[in-house]
Amino acid sequence: MTTRAATTASAISVRPARTGDVRAMQALIEPYVRRRILLGKELVTLYEAVQEFVVAERDGELVGCGALHVLWEDLGEVRTIAAAEGAVGKGVGHAMLEALEERARALGLSRLFCLTFETEFFGRHGYREVGEEIVDDAVRAELLRSPDGGVAEFLDLAHVKPNTLGNTRMLKQL
Repeated sequence: MTTRAATTASAISVRPARTGDVRAMQALIEPYVRRRILLGKELVTLYEAVQEFVVAERDGELVGCGALHVLWEDLGEVRTIAAAEGAVGKGVGHAMLEALEERARALGLSRLFCLTFETEFFGRHGYREVGEEIVDDAVRAELLRSPDGGVAEFLDLAHVKPNTLGNTRMLKQL
């Protein structure tokens, strides 16, 4: 899967991440962690989840990454979208989100969730703020069994509240 978007400088190419990209992905994510926009990811966690990620390249350089995590049969979460400092506002996030949504559709998902500070960005892409429960009680009971911290954040569990303060819950129907 490759998605291309034009920028003022040159084309952005989005492709599935490979293990050789993981250290560069961590370097892209780290400035957002320092600014408390994204949660830090251990290197081992990124390697374990590499198949969930896409990366954006421009002129052979990695300029962005983002992930799609399946939560349930019809529901996924867009996670860890990060663009290099010089690439912000140049279509990198848009290209990655488009690729992740394409991947979600291919998997049969009909809804995408995100927990974000970037409400304007996601709003421009059709996501809307949600406050209500996104899943019914039976699905919630199943999701409570997941050891994934992101699922706990999705469920808005008390023990992850420090991670989610100030974030907005958003949802898009595909």
